[in-house]
Amino acid sequence: MGKAEVEVFLKDLAINRNVSASTQNQALSAILFLYNDVLNKPIGYLDVLWAKKPKKLPVVMTRSEVKSVLSNLDGQYLLISQLLYGSGLRLLECLQMRVKDVDFGQGLLIVRDGKGQKDRSTTLPKVLIDKLKSHLEQVKQTHHNDLQSGHGRAPLPKALSRKYSNAEQEWAWQFVFPSTRLSQNPRSNSTTLYRYHLHESAVQRAIKRAVKDASIPKKISPHTFRHSFATHLLESGTDIRTIQELLGHKSLQTTMIYTHVVNQGAMGVRSPLDSL
Repeated sequence: MGKAEVEVFLKDLAINRNVSASTQNQALSAILFLYNDVLNKPIGYLDVLWAKKPKKLPVVMTRSEVKSVLSNLDGQYLLISQLLYGSGLRLLECLQMRVKDVDFGQGLLIVRDGKGQKDRSTTLPKVLIDKLKSHLEQVKQTHHNDLQSGHGRAPLPKALSRKYSNAEQEWAWQFVFPSTRLSQNPRSNSTTLYRYHLHESAVQRAIKRAVKDASIPKKISPHTFRHSFATHLLESGTDIRTIQELLGHKSLQTTMIYTHVVNQGAMGVRSPLDSL
């Protein structure tokens, strides 16, 4: 097939087969890889009618639902969920957080290399300060034990391990939520063991169980806490641009979606039936 046939195929996916935008993009990526990297025959510009990605409103919990889910969590899973809701963090942002990124003095959490490779700061809930300090004392003891056994390393981002050879053993660079197991660095042939952060799937399973135990008929994931953080701030009168900064959104339009799900009816409209 040539350029014309590929264009017809991609248009057919969108028009006749009614596939999603992500499925059509996946097909395009596979075709480009075939022609550019396997056949070494670049196909060039393609004139294609692209499938539109539907806009969906985020799932948001009420404050009582948040309390209900949190009441069915414990240990570090409770603390992680409280940070997701109390600070508006993405799950991976929370799990990849290092000890040095927690600023108790200013009540801030620093998100390093977040979505879009941007750093930002967000609020650290006062009610979690003592709890987080206690958690870090336990993590510090684990780190001390690892050092005593010849381990105690956390993988450093990008090429920092070559620039700062001893930093991976420093307390400041350890993960706030470390894994329970030591493992090898997949990017290295070395047999040195590292302690990575807790895996996302463990938190996802814990929250899924908590939602089930709370009997909430919503599709709730860890990211739902972030949506609820933004919506509840908006409901309490926080400026939309402040929320944009806390969430790390590049565009204000991304943050504006929460104006459609605040607890005031659709777009803040009161139904005429309520005034009868």
